[in-house]
Amino acid sequence: MSGRQRTPYRRGGPDPGRLGGRAPLLLGPACLLAFAALAAAVTTSSTVPLPGDASVAHWAVTHRPAVAVATARALTSTGTGAVPYLLAALAGLVAGPGLLAGGQGPRARGWGAVICSAVLLAGQGLRLVALAAIARPRPPAADWATHASNWSFPSGHATTSAITAGLLVGAVLVRAPRFRGTLVALVLCWGVAVGLTRAYLAVHWASDVVGGWLFATAWLCLCALLLGRPARLARREVSGPEPSHVACPPRDGQHGGAAVPDDEHPRPRRDDPRKDHG
Repeated sequence: MSGRQRTPYRRGGPDPGRLGGRAPLLLGPACLLAFAALAAAVTTSSTVPLPGDASVAHWAVTHRPAVAVATARALTSTGTGAVPYLLAALAGLVAGPGLLAGGQGPRARGWGAVICSAVLLAGQGLRLVALAAIARPRPPAADWATHASNWSFPSGHATTSAITAGLLVGAVLVRAPRFRGTLVALVLCWGVAVGLTRAYLAVHWASDVVGGWLFATAWLCLCALLLGRPARLARREVSGPEPSHVACPPRDGQHGGAAVPDDEHPRPRRDDPRKDHG
């Protein structure tokens, strides 16, 4: 048989083909354009809240039971500091073999942790650039229910938790465990909840949180395209071409490619045209 044998990928194993694809190619530019439009609206009215911002802030300030505030503070603390980076490294450890297209062992997992941590760190750097360029003031400090610093748009907690959640979801999709649907839902709920706490604690406008989600999604789509394409190409190279299963029809005097005596395949008898049938 010509060509290399296809490397078997067990069901549920690391599959780099699950990265990239059409979804990031379509979703990424859409989120980037939406973020740019929202940033332009914020810049042109930096001293006035956008439609909906004031009403969300008013509702948050007037609905603050002690238990809800304590829960929101505990949840919002997971969107900053060491927790997101530990979760990003965990995502890389899980998805490492898939990210490196067939790489196995501690080395592949280590590189996966480095790659995912770098994705989060680079995303944070780009967010800080946008934060300084837009320079949107936060809501009034009298309404804050937790500590905050720096400019407001886009929300750092919302961006960080969304990027981290995206990395974890990518790891789940690459590994494809048995309960991946449940895991993806739990991770996405955490990422969304962290962003919502920023508006509930009144340290961000609602549009700051939406901007963080849009920015994070656009960045994750770009990274998925950059990481997914080399992984798929490497997998095709490892797999080799598909073997041909088309059977050639046997020739006269052959059966299954092996020559057989002619007497095993007698030729059909023909009538002798010289014979008198009268």
